[in-house]
Amino acid sequence: MKKKVLDILQQELCNLTSAQRKVADYILKNPVEASFLTLDQLASVAEVSTTTVMRLSFNLGYSGYSEFQKELQELLRNRVSPTVRLEANIKAVGNDSLLIECAEKQIRNIRATVDFLSGDVTNICLESILKARKVYIVGMRTSFGAAYYLYQGLNQILDNCEILEPGSGDQVERILDISSSDLVIAISLPRYGRATVDLVTAIKNLRGAKIISITDGYTSPLASISDLVLPCAFSSLAFHNSITGAVIISDFLITSVAMREAKKTKQRLASCEEVFTALNFHVEK
Repeated sequence: MKKKVLDILQQELCNLTSAQRKVADYILKNPVEASFLTLDQLASVAEVSTTTVMRLSFNLGYSGYSEFQKELQELLRNRVSPTVRLEANIKAVGNDSLLIECAEKQIRNIRATVDFLSGDVTNICLESILKARKVYIVGMRTSFGAAYYLYQGLNQILDNCEILEPGSGDQVERILDISSSDLVIAISLPRYGRATVDLVTAIKNLRGAKIISITDGYTSPLASISDLVLPCAFSSLAFHNSITGAVIISDFLITSVAMREAKKTKQRLASCEEVFTALNFHVEK
């Protein structure tokens, strides 16, 4: 049976240089966070050179850091339950600086998410949103917060967005309304809601809609059925998946559409203000 990446790392510790052991020690103590750091980021937090990280990957039998990282991500998806994550983080976090550490964790999530994204992919994503007949947004449990934020922001501009809740009573009828001219944006993070993956798979196979996934990477079960993948970091200091990375991507998409469709956005917002005023919707005028 093939050895798991963390087992290999542990077994090879005595054969590593002192600099490589610093990297190995960081990974073994912070496996979830380390699995989503870029080469430069891992070298920085371990206080070594990028060459050291690359040599460590080679010494462990991998073709490079990308292959090593991919195996680490796959291992963690299959074994890290919320309970395990919470227990590990309780040991690592000091209560005296919890607020600061939480903030720093989310800053790292934002930076990692930005590093994951490419201009070409985000431009294609923007064009897909603008060309779609309708935009359907899918998310459940933790991811529903990011999904609803994206839905509300885009719908204020485009007026052609709907949010789909996996497992809803009218799910079959909603799927029947979707066509190949439509776009589905699905948000799902480890350990991935089966209902989300099944719903998006059915839409792809039965209706031929274009799929964009906001997920943790290209080994996500959503990636193989997606036309575009927008990777995001999701680690937290407790048991949960942070949606900060997904929200940053959502905020970027809303902002990009608003700027691209500035005239339409102004018109829609003006119309919304008329309704808000008529309903006395806000406390502040």
